Amino acid sequence: MNKKPLVLGISAFFHDSAAVLVEDGEIISAVQEERFTRTKFDSSFPVNAINFCFEQRGVGAAEIDTIAFYDEPQLKLDRLIETLTAFAPLRVKANAGKVRDFLARKYFLEEIIATKLPAFKGEIFVSRHHLSHAASAFYPSPFEKAAIIVVDAMGEWSCSSIGLGEGAKIELLKEQRFPHSVGLLYSAFTQFLGFKVNSGEYKVMGLAPYGTPKYANLIKDKLVEINDDGSIKLNTEYFDFMTGRRMISRNFQRLFNAPERRPEGPLTERDADVASSIQKVVEEIMGKIVRQAVRLTGQKKVAMAGGVALNCVVNGKLLKSDIVEDLWIQPAAGDAGGALGAALLAHYNLFGRERKADGKNDSQKGSFLGPAFSGETIKKILDLHGFVYDEVGESELPARLCNLIAGGKVIGIFQGKMEFGPRALGARSIIGDARDPDMQKKMNLKIKYRESFRPFAPVVLAEEAAEWFEIKTESPYMLITAQVAAAKLVPGYDNDRSGIGSINKVRSIIPAVTHVDCSARVQTVDRQRGPYLHRLLEAFKGKTGCPVMVNTSFNVRGEPIVGAPIDALRCFMNTEMDYLVLERFILDKQKQKKQLIESEFKAGLSFD
Repeated sequence: MNKKPLVLGISAFFHDSAAVLVEDGEIISAVQEERFTRTKFDSSFPVNAINFCFEQRGVGAAEIDTIAFYDEPQLKLDRLIETLTAFAPLRVKANAGKVRDFLARKYFLEEIIATKLPAFKGEIFVSRHHLSHAASAFYPSPFEKAAIIVVDAMGEWSCSSIGLGEGAKIELLKEQRFPHSVGLLYSAFTQFLGFKVNSGEYKVMGLAPYGTPKYANLIKDKLVEINDDGSIKLNTEYFDFMTGRRMISRNFQRLFNAPERRPEGPLTERDADVASSIQKVVEEIMGKIVRQAVRLTGQKKVAMAGGVALNCVVNGKLLKSDIVEDLWIQPAAGDAGGALGAALLAHYNLFGRERKADGKNDSQKGSFLGPAFSGETIKKILDLHGFVYDEVGESELPARLCNLIAGGKVIGIFQGKMEFGPRALGARSIIGDARDPDMQKKMNLKIKYRESFRPFAPVVLAEEAAEWFEIKTESPYMLITAQVAAAKLVPGYDNDRSGIGSINKVRSIIPAVTHVDCSARVQTVDRQRGPYLHRLLEAFKGKTGCPVMVNTSFNVRGEPIVGAPIDALRCFMNTEMDYLVLERFILDKQKQKKQLIESEFKAGLSFD
């Protein structure tokens, strides 16, 4: 075949729909549908994301050789029917409705593609869910050969899988089947603690260090049996997710002698202890799964994906242990990444291409795979809405921004190609001074409008990371937690967390990014993958001696990360952000005329 094959990967119909375009094995573009529709975790068929991928490459549906879908509808239908029959046989009407809804939205994949993309005449490639995740983890990784681990809520039947990748070949060796799921166990506690399932799990992880794991033994005694190989067995008497109605049953609440926490109710010490307990249990399970993967494959280099792979505390502890030699995690580890995995699987399986990895560099391109906007486009938008701005040359921009950040200002950054995955890595970010003891509180309450206990991530020059954090590897995708270096802690700090009441206690010389247990979710930045942010950090270090800043996603609670300039402008104007940088244009909030301000903006935010 002389033509370089074009494969469109799609994930849809559950949550976090996405589209990915792969040309001859190279990732050309990848983006989530939510960034266009502004509906968080949008599950609809990703029409907008697909159109972007086509426009980016200058092709249409007729030029696509293969469309790859990320999971197998037939197997999901089998699981749905079998599960409803086993756990809710008397709910005939409700069960029939669930099956009917599944058939309407998910089963008739060929008909949906024919309707949405009528010009497409190529082959449809359908992958299994965990195989898509495994491919998204292994193929873009720098490893020629590695163990592969996938852990999430569930695919068709699989809830966790162990595999081996070598060259272009992937083989899944072992699986844990529904309903015995690590991801669903963690999500059950997410619901119990008053957070939203499929989006609030990281809040449980953030709350955990404020408590002590006093319920860990209770969880292992009553809720989950953990085997030495990492396989588990849930006691289904305590869960209700098998029928799709609720995550937990009344027995679960009786076990903890408490009802579910109200979504916006106060957080208690008990809540923190529960979060700490389930986090500890999942860390134990994941450690055993990884050890089993290393035993089965003989490989200590590990590639990982699935929603549980976003638990950066687990990832940090795995790297500190002797279990793995190296760990690469797909930045879009959730279902959006399944679109990428499916596309790469189709490429290697259908077109017989070879895969070569250099052992050092991944092929994810920093995960900067989404839309970018020219200066001319941005200028037209600013002028259309009457914004006041300064146009700044590229060479003077870092110094200008550093002065603002060092002066305590919070700045929205919108530059280059948007990130693929749930983390803002510098293209759609909000940044601030990590040395400022009030920065965490200011960002949480006045800009992000979210819970005050939630920590912020540090972004650090890759070449300086080891001096500031106990980290021995790069972390370009903000997926590893590490301790702040002892030399950077406040002298005499005794690591006394003192529970929820200790949220704003200063623990280090970078308090805005130091969590209650002196940990931080680190993002390292190098010149190759993040030149813009690297220049800014270099300038900030030159001015302050500190190569670390706060980096959080450019959005507010309840909304996706901003995708287009108008999204950034709305977020900027409806929060207490001080400045906005759209490519080479700097906007000072004080000079604007209340454009795009929405009176109901804050009131309408959901708690998720």
